[in-house]
Amino acid sequence: MNQASPVVAETRAEPSTALQLSVVVPTFNERDNVELLFHKLEAALAGVAWEVIFVDDNSPDGTWNVVRELALREPRVRCIRRIGRRGLSGACIEGILAASAPFAAVMDADLQHDETQLAKMLGLLESGSADLVVGSRYVAGGSADSFDRQRAGFSALATAVARKVLKVEIADPMSGFFMIRRDRFEELAPRLSTQGFKILLDVVATGQGNLRTIEVPYSFGSRLHGESKLDSMVALDFLGLVLAKYSNDILSLRFILFALVGSTGVVVHFLTLYLVLMVFDQPFAEAQAAGAVVAMTSNFILNNFLTYRDQRLKGFAILRGLLLFYLVCGVGLIANVGVAFAVYNEHITWWLAGAAGAVMGVVWNYAMSGLFVWRKR
Repeated sequence: MNQASPVVAETRAEPSTALQLSVVVPTFNERDNVELLFHKLEAALAGVAWEVIFVDDNSPDGTWNVVRELALREPRVRCIRRIGRRGLSGACIEGILAASAPFAAVMDADLQHDETQLAKMLGLLESGSADLVVGSRYVAGGSADSFDRQRAGFSALATAVARKVLKVEIADPMSGFFMIRRDRFEELAPRLSTQGFKILLDVVATGQGNLRTIEVPYSFGSRLHGESKLDSMVALDFLGLVLAKYSNDILSLRFILFALVGSTGVVVHFLTLYLVLMVFDQPFAEAQAAGAVVAMTSNFILNNFLTYRDQRLKGFAILRGLLLFYLVCGVGLIANVGVAFAVYNEHITWWLAGAAGAVMGVVWNYAMSGLFVWRKR
């Protein structure tokens, strides 16, 4: 059973000089990059009082253990090992909130971000010229030539959507390389999503134009070791974040992802209904029941891998969770029909009554799934 545990942190004594910068590095299976990145930071930040906080999502390759061994030799290294939680945005938030310095930088451990820009970024913040400095691939002097065609296309599309829908004015809102005043970040933190990958987009959108921002160019490098933190669900993740911010956080990212998964279930239901009814020539009642079961199963699998990825069920807990999900959705269907029927009886048009029932069903399923299926333990 997937048990959520408290953050396990190892903290070394701080240098006598007051810290100027905390560098937050989220990691997952990056053991081969840890020491190399530390030495690159050491060279790039000569003369700066800094620390580096590796936030590791309990990497199977033991990245957290490599960080701890390094911390025994290097007092500027700290380790936060997260158990039972996953997600790059959540890792960044926890790391920045644990930072000791007045300024915090976020960068990946994969050596694709240019650490030589950190001193320049810090100077801009310390001078009071900005609240946020973004390492940008899309301003003059920047480059993303290492992107393959698919990733370059997604990055361009996502940037255009973010700028158009959320009115984000910076050139590279999808960057994972930035530095921010910690006091400004702490003001925004309660409204940030712990899910997803695009923490900078969340920060800028939540700031609603009140963060003085400067972009500095850098060339995005090639990964040397480890694996990308992006997966096949990142597009849905991004869409959910955009919709959440477009609603001014009235709708949470998790709820939107749950609803998006539910919409795919409608398609699965009708495809199954058609196949069982027309191809296998079964009675309508059996076909409808098969469609419902297959759709609920599909929704459960997608929610487990996407919506609740930070609380993902494993092992025997998957079967238990699936059965509970069937029960929750069954009651949700009753609630759906009941509300729709009540609205329709008030002589309100059929489609509005149906929509009211559907909304009730989604809200019920989401609330009860969080309480009983993917509840934090």
